[in-house]
Amino acid sequence: MLGRILSSAQAGLLLVIICLGALLTLFTGSHADRVSGEMVNNFLNSYTLIQTLTDASFFAIMAVGATIVIISGGIDLSVGSIYALAGVTTAMVLRTQGLDGSSGAVTGLVISVGVGLLCGVVNGLMVVGLGVHPFIITLGTMWVLRGIAFVATKAESILVPFSLTGVTKASLGLRGGLYPVPMLVMIAVTVLGTLYLTRTVMGRHIFAFGGNIEASRFAGLALGRIQLGVFAVSGLTAGLAAFLGASLYGSASSGDAQGYELYVIASAVVGGASLIGGKGSAIGAMLGALLIVLIRQSIRTLHFDQNYEWIVIGCAIIVAVVIDRWSAGVTTRRLSRSAASSTGITT
Repeated sequence: MLGRILSSAQAGLLLVIICLGALLTLFTGSHADRVSGEMVNNFLNSYTLIQTLTDASFFAIMAVGATIVIISGGIDLSVGSIYALAGVTTAMVLRTQGLDGSSGAVTGLVISVGVGLLCGVVNGLMVVGLGVHPFIITLGTMWVLRGIAFVATKAESILVPFSLTGVTKASLGLRGGLYPVPMLVMIAVTVLGTLYLTRTVMGRHIFAFGGNIEASRFAGLALGRIQLGVFAVSGLTAGLAAFLGASLYGSASSGDAQGYELYVIASAVVGGASLIGGKGSAIGAMLGALLIVLIRQSIRTLHFDQNYEWIVIGCAIIVAVVIDRWSAGVTTRRLSRSAASSTGITT
């Protein structure tokens, strides 16, 4: 089992995360715990670790959906705007209908996920129906969807019912101030994404579509249905993240998730997804999101200029893409040598 983990595609990324966590543990110092009075590390403690995973959960949940799109050879720039529209729609409907309690929480989840799914389906239909590259379609819907959210709310922040906050801020037996629900949802989405990509026929079709679209066409795969499906999943995960975000922070606005699409795509790419399609994983997306958040936290915790955050994340994306291309080249050369050697033996 250990050998399988060490040889997996995510082993290097996991090692980087562990090393970064070790550096933070060494250099962030310690403080006295307010409850027990004992000295605890500023990073290696339950509150900071769960808070870090909570911060990463919103990126990671959307990154799983975005990774599925990227595996198919597409890209979705509209996830941040879908997040904003799903959040404000949920808050507005619940406020208008005066819903609260368990019914309000369930209705809010259905609305948020439904809006996200609808936006994803619209993206997919336009990509398939118009035959335009996903970059252009989702660039346009990125502005349209956020504009709709802005006009609908008049740029106001809308409070959500306490029942929603109670769901996402449930302590589940942990001490006050620790909210593990977003982290648990992130893990669940990652597991489901992994099973979807590796254990279902649709998942294998997505890899085939992204790896070689012509071969997929000759194999008789429903190409339009595959493209529609990946954008629907991306929208659905953005809607789920919006529900968690609005519930955790207690409000929703048209400015929510501004720039999240960059973090989401960065998480997917750093996690091993290839922008040319055919490669990626849900686990890699989650680890990529965690690494991005750790980089942000490192810069702030170690009191570096926060403007360097964008520089470091940009460099991480470039390095990830370069390593991916280098790895693909090495694999191609190894297969070529193996094929040549095999041919030499048979002749």
